[in-house]
Amino acid sequence: MTTIEAPAPPKRKTLYRGDPGMWSWALHRITGVTIFFFLFVHVLDTALVRVSPETYNEAIEIYKTPIVALMEMGLVAVVLFHALNGVRVILVDFWSKGPKYQRLMLWIVLAAWFLLAVPAVGRQFVYLFTEH
Repeated sequence: MTTIEAPAPPKRKTLYRGDPGMWSWALHRITGVTIFFFLFVHVLDTALVRVSPETYNEAIEIYKTPIVALMEMGLVAVVLFHALNGVRVILVDFWSKGPKYQRLMLWIVLAAWFLLAVPAVGRQFVYLFTEH
């Protein structure tokens, strides 16, 4: 009788193994950096009013374009995910049963994000096509 050896597992090319908790961790950092850069640009463009009101008015006109409207829709989705996932992170850290239920809470966060983001972005789409 001969024994057949199992093939060697494929080598991983990334540290991420596809676990939802790891993707949640990465998305939380990415959304946090995105929000930081939005706030940074927002403070800078608001400061333009003191430097040059004409330049400020030009910047505001740029913000009324459809491309920026799409970016605002993305911002709504990013802020919602970051906020909801932040609550999950707080529960995992400070609730004694948090680590046990972290995966379930992630799915709840994703469902809540979907239920909140779809109508919010949908409303922005309606506004984009009716008001602009």
